[in-house]
Amino acid sequence: MLPLDFIRRHPDEVRRAARLKGETAPVDEILDLDRRWREATTRAERSRAEQNALSKEFARTREQALIPRMRELAESVKRSSAEADELRRRLDELLLVVPNVFHESVPVGETADDNVVVREWGTRPSFDFTPRTHYEIGEALDIMDFERASRVAGSRFAFLKGQGARLERALAQFMLDLHTREHGYVEVLAPFLVNTASMLGTANLPKFGEDAFRVEGHDLWLIPTAEVPVTNLHREEILDGARLPLNYVAYSPCFRSEAGAAGKDTRGYVRLHQFSKVELVKVVEPERSLAALEELTGHAEEVLRRLGLHYRVLVMCSGDLGFAQYKKYDLEAWCPGLGRYLEVSSCSVFNDFQARRANLRYRPAPGEPPRYVHTLNGSGLALARTIDAVLETYQRADGTVVVPEVLRPYMGGCELIGAA
Repeated sequence: MLPLDFIRRHPDEVRRAARLKGETAPVDEILDLDRRWREATTRAERSRAEQNALSKEFARTREQALIPRMRELAESVKRSSAEADELRRRLDELLLVVPNVFHESVPVGETADDNVVVREWGTRPSFDFTPRTHYEIGEALDIMDFERASRVAGSRFAFLKGQGARLERALAQFMLDLHTREHGYVEVLAPFLVNTASMLGTANLPKFGEDAFRVEGHDLWLIPTAEVPVTNLHREEILDGARLPLNYVAYSPCFRSEAGAAGKDTRGYVRLHQFSKVELVKVVEPERSLAALEELTGHAEEVLRRLGLHYRVLVMCSGDLGFAQYKKYDLEAWCPGLGRYLEVSSCSVFNDFQARRANLRYRPAPGEPPRYVHTLNGSGLALARTIDAVLETYQRADGTVVVPEVLRPYMGGCELIGAA
């Protein structure tokens, strides 16, 4: 959430950022409500001050002629306060739909075609046969089952079986071990259901309500990503500045309705209603949040490098950046069977946009006033699409798949998926 004072002082910047993100920002309505709210608050304060003065005078003199005016002022205070409260409520609702601004280093553009590749790693694998897609490989090896999943749950679900299920578990364990043992993250097993306040705190609501699954009859939502519970871990707290940065990693299922993705990636293990991720979350001092973004992105990249997967890193342009993001990198792994890159991670910094919603602050030093932290998150990595890249990259002509060396200890020493 942008501070109201920031919108007052920089309305044109807020309008520009929203326009370049392809979003809307009711700046004029906010400024009008803000003016009316301040006027109503001032009226209430003036009436209350006069009321207090007359009350003191009445207590001293018992002058009956003061009573009608005192009653009139009491009614004025009540009326103006109620008006101010309602205006503030409407104002706070509108503030929730204003998108974040973005950093000056973010390229201006309208679509994904305007994103900028900042680096690549590795080379595209070559084959002496026509590479197959992950779903062709998975179904042939009987480690993926989409047809039965559709009977059980509907479209955009999948079963992983046998070595397919173990591959996902191996990837998750490998990522968690890497991030906790070498990158300094603390592992968290978070709730997979969260309340509305938590969804608001990470800016998933109200903007993306239709993309989430809600539990009917309860104030609970299935998490779209572990970012939501982990970022809210310290909601409404004032942290000791000496504790920062906080680095958390969490493995969880993720649930998304994909309401805005009709017709996209309908085949295979790509765009599902349920998938798993290893999520990285950082809570840092404002001065180092951009450096922390580079660090977090590097941690996600290290997973891809150790898996030996060719990938590229893109900085997102303004139009493809997202509602809440201040700056974002996408990591895309090459899938030779599909013949295209798949996004396996988005690494974002939000400045204090989420922290203001979650009222998450820190005290730089004893006695100093609290400040809002900056929050970051990124997939380290999304497991479904990482599996796709692994199967397609390491496939062999006989239909088997070589297990990346780094995963073999987690696969019980298995070197080849599908071997007799």
